Amino acid sequence: MEKIPTVAIIGSPNVGKSTLFNRIIGKRHAIIDDERGITRDRLYARTEWIKRKFNVIDTGGLEIEDVPFQRLIKEQVNLAIEEADVIVFVVDGLLGLIEDDYAVARLLRNVKKPVILAVNKIDDNIHIGNIGEFYALGFNDVIAVSSEHGIGIGDLLDKIVSYLPEKEIEEYKDAITFSVIGQPNVGKSSLINALINEERVIVSNKAGTTRDAIDIEFNKDGQNYVIIDTAGLKKRGRIIESVDRYAALRAFKAIERSDVVLFLLDANEGIRAQDKHVAGFAIDENKAIIIIVNKWDLIKKDDKTLFEYRDKIRAEFKFIEYAPIIFVSAKTKQRVNEIFGLIKKASEAYKRRIATNALNGIIQDAQLLNEPAMFNGGRLRIYYVSQVAIEPPTFVFFVNNPNFVHFSYERYLENKIREAFDFDGTPIKLIFRERR
Repeated sequence: MEKIPTVAIIGSPNVGKSTLFNRIIGKRHAIIDDERGITRDRLYARTEWIKRKFNVIDTGGLEIEDVPFQRLIKEQVNLAIEEADVIVFVVDGLLGLIEDDYAVARLLRNVKKPVILAVNKIDDNIHIGNIGEFYALGFNDVIAVSSEHGIGIGDLLDKIVSYLPEKEIEEYKDAITFSVIGQPNVGKSSLINALINEERVIVSNKAGTTRDAIDIEFNKDGQNYVIIDTAGLKKRGRIIESVDRYAALRAFKAIERSDVVLFLLDANEGIRAQDKHVAGFAIDENKAIIIIVNKWDLIKKDDKTLFEYRDKIRAEFKFIEYAPIIFVSAKTKQRVNEIFGLIKKASEAYKRRIATNALNGIIQDAQLLNEPAMFNGGRLRIYYVSQVAIEPPTFVFFVNNPNFVHFSYERYLENKIREAFDFDGTPIKLIFRERR
């Protein structure tokens, strides 16, 4: 699995960090407002330039009203130091050089990572001369950009890519990698400890791609596992650790390095709106998912309780119906050992390849059993289907016209593939292409 490098965008409030973030990733994820200190919806995203993938952090998402500037900037720089391979320092080219810019520069001076100074809001040639004064900050790479109009963004991206580390591949061989995600206080650390203590054999601790995270390698019943642990699971003194968005970034980075994601819910708390947001990280990354309901020992139960909980989870998380559900107690270790079987099964499904003949046989039978209805002025005809990828399993259907595919029939085909080939725990992707 390829390690994805990270770029952090830092700078004073209102210099255009979020606008630059949106321009780089090509989407409008963040909320943009001229009011200084506004918080934003999205902290990170993945993008690609010249065939190099990298994650981008918008530290503007960490800005909180009434937080002193010096503390705010220190948190941004700390985040950049810990998480980023390249730092983009944004300044306001129209406003000119201000004391806040010097403050950021002083904090970055001893950072042993590439720093690119992006002089923003240079919207035309009239203002291009404004960038000269910013060389006083002491950075060699100074690029004039206009985030609003897209000027200079290509040059900035070229420079970013030139500093990205060489592509690296994870070294874990024959191991299933998994991470544990969930809201604060659902018992992530307790579950990790319970999983490790089940076997009490830690092969080694390795520093992960997150700077002070620990990847825990161990063996269970002859199978090697790696828990992608995040620093967010540890209690540290920094103010920034209390910021939910920072924890979300750590979860995101752990998820992208995992085969399987254990999505943890608190049985006591029920399902909260934020739980869906957390699960969305794993869904966006197309990872295998297992839903774990923790603290089951604290629930008063009768013979209907488990089924009622399961039905409610299925109703609230319809978008991950493929994910198995298990009810555990990390504290008492109730059913914790059963999690390993689910992890192994989900990982195998995530990497499963299906023979083309077997696959087409199932699809032909599915069409005979339930012929596609007329849709968009025509009837779907499937000529053949082929699996083109794993992680997750991806299937291309060659058809007469992709516009004739009704969403309900696509769902029907997905269910038939799942039933036939046991894709429990993993998403699968169906792509429809016109046969030429």
